Amino acid sequence: MSTFQAPKGTYDLIPPRSATFLAVRDAISTPLRNSGYGYIETPGFENVELFSRGVGESTDIVTKEMYTLTTKGNDHLALRPEGTASVLRAALQANLHKQGNLPVKLWYSGSYYRYERQQAGRYRHFSQVGAEAIGAEDPALDAELIILADQAYRSLGLRNFRILLNSLGDKECRPVYREALQGFLRGLDLDEETLRRAEINPLRVLDDKRESVQKQLVGAPLLGDYLCDACKAYHEEVRALITAAGVEFEDDAKLVRGLDYYTRTTFEFVHGGLGSQSAVGGGGRYDGLSEMIGGPALPSVGWALGVDRTVLALEAEGIELDLPAVTSVFAVAIGEEARRTLFGKVTELRREGVSADFSFGGKGLKGAMKDANRSGARFAVVAGERDLAEGVVQLKDMGTGEQQAVAVDALLDAVRAKLA
Repeated sequence: MSTFQAPKGTYDLIPPRSATFLAVRDAISTPLRNSGYGYIETPGFENVELFSRGVGESTDIVTKEMYTLTTKGNDHLALRPEGTASVLRAALQANLHKQGNLPVKLWYSGSYYRYERQQAGRYRHFSQVGAEAIGAEDPALDAELIILADQAYRSLGLRNFRILLNSLGDKECRPVYREALQGFLRGLDLDEETLRRAEINPLRVLDDKRESVQKQLVGAPLLGDYLCDACKAYHEEVRALITAAGVEFEDDAKLVRGLDYYTRTTFEFVHGGLGSQSAVGGGGRYDGLSEMIGGPALPSVGWALGVDRTVLALEAEGIELDLPAVTSVFAVAIGEEARRTLFGKVTELRREGVSADFSFGGKGLKGAMKDANRSGARFAVVAGERDLAEGVVQLKDMGTGEQQAVAVDALLDAVRAKLA
């Protein structure tokens, strides 16, 4: 056993389970690729200020969970704890918003890092697929992203998830609500840190998961009662578009999410089979984030869906994805001449797009056929000196056990016909 192990709170993706993660990433990104979203990839670390400004100084992510480091050049960096701020920074840096085609629609996939207490569904290193529509204030964009996420989950076969929806208002109506909420919170029996948080961003207190806090929040003023007419109309249009698309959702007046940059539409996808870590994804509108990080006014909306938690949701529902076989053909060679010949044929099959593997290590027939079985290949190509003397190889169906002699030069066509 190795002296080293993966750091606490992290995991290794290894076959065959890793194939499920790849399939989930592909399923989530497919609706985005079909809807005008282009792929973007950002560095795994950014300037600390990008997240402290954008995500919020009062959030647990910035105050407790962010991995930070100081380089030899005295740059203060952080491993990215989320994707939106990085993607928006990259779009601004590349001036994508000045190319005359707004919104800029981007999707991404990658690893993120937060120092959290490890439990099922919560890791210090985790994977997400995300989408951002930058530079347009349109309820149809909010609805589009919610519908695309719903489509992705349903394409995987998931059914036991719910969509929670709320509006957080904007810079016009939220300050009035903020004042009312702060007045309510000041009258509660809260610890010093929570009271401090209430003064910086009182909405964050509504997101506190502690039962002792939640009990006291009964009767707290609700943001929905303070929305201005423009925000009410915007939210009703989002709801109407989602409903018309046949996507079911639930209104949740207490949904605030854990990042400071959200405005107006906010939503979360939760799954009943994941216990306390029930959120599998979420997002919302962030109309002021660009200005927070030094850019122009660019109203935007986006989401991130957790790959890890989506896999756990699939397992909770007992769903096994129909994954393509890793190997279609496995070559078993007996003797040096057969090794050279079949290795050449494996290379030919691969060049023609057929997944093929080879029995390495000079094993005998019995050991090599065990490798063929373990590979999951549909067919084995077996050859020895006698076969080659006759100009043939044996093509064996690993499912039925049927075997036929095929001319060496006709192997590619025979395999193609069998796989068709």
